[in-house]
Amino acid sequence: MSNKNELIVLTDVMLITVIVQRGVADQVVQVAVEAGAQGATVFHAHGTGVRQKRLGILGLTVNTEKEIIYIVVPSEQADTLFERIFVSAKMDTPGMGILWMTRLDKMSTYVPHDVAARFGVHTERAG
Repeated sequence: MSNKNELIVLTDVMLITVIVQRGVADQVVQVAVEAGAQGATVFHAHGTGVRQKRLGILGLTVNTEKEIIYIVVPSEQADTLFERIFVSAKMDTPGMGILWMTRLDKMSTYVPHDVAARFGVHTERAG
């Protein structure tokens, strides 16, 4: 049982952010979970950009309704997950989306000790 004043701090983690066309997020989350992610946060957004609604000579229509996915993973899993998402979301196709990774300096939430053991973990005394 964890002490109520114990703050579990994860330090060896990456945030993968994915922006895709509306309707693609479920597929991205499924790939992420199959690759070992504990879960994801998805929210809806409206995108704008230089390209307006049509992409070049291909004449592809780009939907401005987007889904944004946040996935936090241990650093050692991040590259593999990044590549799997790129392939499954067809990021090599114009207008499909974008993804990037950001190192998190510090993250805290309730984390069971057995799960925390897989991350860079230390504990701190909470205020």
